[in-house]
Amino acid sequence: MSLNLLVQMLLQRDLLTANDAESVLQSRQTVSEFMRTLTERGEQFEKQALDAIAVELSIERFDLIGFSPPGRVLAAVPENLALKHQVFPVDLVNGTLVIATANPFDTHGPDEIQLVGGKPVRIALSGALQIEQALQRFYQQNAGAVASAIHDLSDVGNEMLPGELEDEIRDLAAIESIANEAPIIRLVNALLLQAVRDGASDIHFEPFENEVRVRYRIDGILYDVSQPPKKLFPAIISRVKLMAGMDIAEKRIPQDGRIRIRISGQDLDLRAAVAPTVHGESAVLRILNRASMFLELTSLGISSAILERFSVLFQKPNGAILVTGPTGSGKTTTLYAVLSKLNSSEKKIITVEDPVEYQLNGINQMQVNSKVNFTFANGLRSIVRHDPDIVLVGEIRDSETAEIAIQAALTGHLVFSTLHTNDAAGAMTRLLDMGVEEFLVASTVRGVLAQRLVRVICPNCKEPYNPPPEQLQRLGLPLGEDRFWHGAGCDLCKGIGYRGQTGIYELLPVDSMIEELILKRASATQIREAAVKSGMIPLRQDGLSKAKAGITTLAEVLRVSQE
Repeated sequence: MSLNLLVQMLLQRDLLTANDAESVLQSRQTVSEFMRTLTERGEQFEKQALDAIAVELSIERFDLIGFSPPGRVLAAVPENLALKHQVFPVDLVNGTLVIATANPFDTHGPDEIQLVGGKPVRIALSGALQIEQALQRFYQQNAGAVASAIHDLSDVGNEMLPGELEDEIRDLAAIESIANEAPIIRLVNALLLQAVRDGASDIHFEPFENEVRVRYRIDGILYDVSQPPKKLFPAIISRVKLMAGMDIAEKRIPQDGRIRIRISGQDLDLRAAVAPTVHGESAVLRILNRASMFLELTSLGISSAILERFSVLFQKPNGAILVTGPTGSGKTTTLYAVLSKLNSSEKKIITVEDPVEYQLNGINQMQVNSKVNFTFANGLRSIVRHDPDIVLVGEIRDSETAEIAIQAALTGHLVFSTLHTNDAAGAMTRLLDMGVEEFLVASTVRGVLAQRLVRVICPNCKEPYNPPPEQLQRLGLPLGEDRFWHGAGCDLCKGIGYRGQTGIYELLPVDSMIEELILKRASATQIREAAVKSGMIPLRQDGLSKAKAGITTLAEVLRVSQE
């Protein structure tokens, strides 16, 4: 659109007077320059003009005030391209990257971002000033904040300390005072901010004999971040404990707490855990990211074939559906996605969890509390007296919880829960080992979904490669038959070659053949073989499909599906 057409369009909508229109055209501004001047004409004018342009071009309008993008969205556009083209990433929808721009007529920026990132790009319209502020907030302002904070600690540490701080600090008033000093606060805040920007799920504060270190868990793997001064480490841990509402005087036993904090306009929930070790207290902060918890089932990486069969299972009015996998494999995310899909005013859903990670609108959630003997089993007994349609038990850990959950499924409730087993077939034998009767397992368990998380190849540095022959051999693949991909390493992924995670799955529906094997107390191997004959796609096979599609690597499939 030329400047003349743009001005005429605003003139027809009474947003510009004839004199204003003539003045703009005589100024010989470019379209880009004119779009930047909208802010100068007042906030209300800019809003009306942008709304009109968005309608005329049939594109989305996006308000960046108070907006914070998820880490995976922010990482999808390299900083140099975002600053070069003055665009800001706002969403990833079904593989399409949505970027906010103040100049919807410039195609060079979206084209370059699409070429570099390998994702289709769709534009949304925002104000120029909003984009500048967002770029400054998320890309420029906090560069090197962690290193700077540690440098400040090194400079002022000796002045802050009344004497050398040992692992056993006797002066609690002194350590609390130090924990509330600006340099300590700045360092902890910088570590939190950097963790969010890097998409970390956990922050580990770890003391050792001669050093201390901070590590981030990103996409399931731990990476070293920094090494603060060892003598100030107790003050850093005390700062974490103060933020989480813990007792800083208690160092003999583990403590848990929660932190709610706002970083760069984003509200975060952090779950804190502190425990004594040989060389001092260690702390872990779990970053609970709402954006990652409320995903649609279709965006979790479940193949269409598995999702179709899984949907049939959880639409049933009763029975038990189990999700298995190790800690950190995304079981809670999957279950929350299912509950969100089932949630409606016609159904009552109650959960008992340890802990309740996020509050789900319209769902009654209870948290286990061992201090008052409120266990999964006790909570489940209470739940069934509250007339629920759907029940979620965070985890089946013992025979008592298993029996009550199965009984609830038998009496007309749809029950969801998790188990720690290596595969889907192992869930059946685990329930039998817990003492649940064979006929109860066979008649109530509708199916088991096993899952793992694999890292996704960085789209910016993705390239074809030939895997080592021994890797192909371990996976039972013929040499040279397929083309595979990996990440070469770049600035976007910090040289790792991966960015983000997706799931690999296997679904075992309980049919008549599986029921018969359960009644015979068949082994997990026998149940698995029968399920594969009935059409179950094994976990590793689902991973290989994603590797062949260029989503992940063979090394990742091997890492998470070792037999």
